[in-house]
Amino acid sequence: MRGRSNIRCAGIAAAMLMLGACAGGNFRPVADAPARIGPAYTVRGTTYVPAAAPDYDALGYASWYGPESGNRTANGERFRPGGITAAHTTLPLPTYVEVTALDTGRRIIVRVNDRGPFAAGRIIDLSRGAAEQLGMKAQGHAPVRVRRVEPSEKDRKKLREGKAAAALPPLSPQELRTLRAQLAPAAR
Repeated sequence: MRGRSNIRCAGIAAAMLMLGACAGGNFRPVADAPARIGPAYTVRGTTYVPAAAPDYDALGYASWYGPESGNRTANGERFRPGGITAAHTTLPLPTYVEVTALDTGRRIIVRVNDRGPFAAGRIIDLSRGAAEQLGMKAQGHAPVRVRRVEPSEKDRKKLREGKAAAALPPLSPQELRTLRAQLAPAAR
């Protein structure tokens, strides 16, 4: 009797696993480990070489994307447009970055879990949720500073769940002027 009960339980468990796989696809669970760097890859004739970049700090332009809802991100997670995520061409997946809108001084922390953008002059693609939080959704793209950060575990957990991290104070007008002046020559 006991053997039949174990076999029946094993059969039910197997059926549940198969149904779960059908319902959720083969997406990777949202997690911070393992961080993936990945091999070099080429898109539209440009080769990108992913690498660890603990001191990453760049000025450029951000855009946002969102119609790919439910698609698989480069690190295997399901893309959620409302989440606070982003795509970057070379940073390890996942990586956390602070994105500052240079037109307003607003700052947010974003979880990078995808590859892109593949448009000239763009350094990061934000999800719709991140673009809304940064206040740049209406214009579609904006000048930004992107800086790698190590947020608290509490903020990491929120971002893994698709929620916003703790609010950051905006940059001062003086800091913004300095960054805008640095961006101007780089954009030429």
